[in-house]
Amino acid sequence: MKARVHVMLKNGVLDPQGEAVRHALGTLGFEGVNGVRQGKVIELDLADGTSEATINEMCEKLLANTVIESYSVEVV
Repeated sequence: MKARVHVMLKNGVLDPQGEAVRHALGTLGFEGVNGVRQGKVIELDLADGTSEATINEMCEKLLANTVIESYSVEVV
């Protein structure tokens, strides 16, 4: 069983990496990009039958800093 965890900074939290990407795109001639938010994807290879509650617990305890980040889980 595989799961993907998508982690993003919460709205209102400054994203300097996203801003650097937005600036670089403008420098390369890509106009009209008003904002970029950068995140991360964590792929987990789990034992069959691992519950989504267990995956959420992993996120809450280690994979995401829930003070400034939100996450979503996609079981694939």
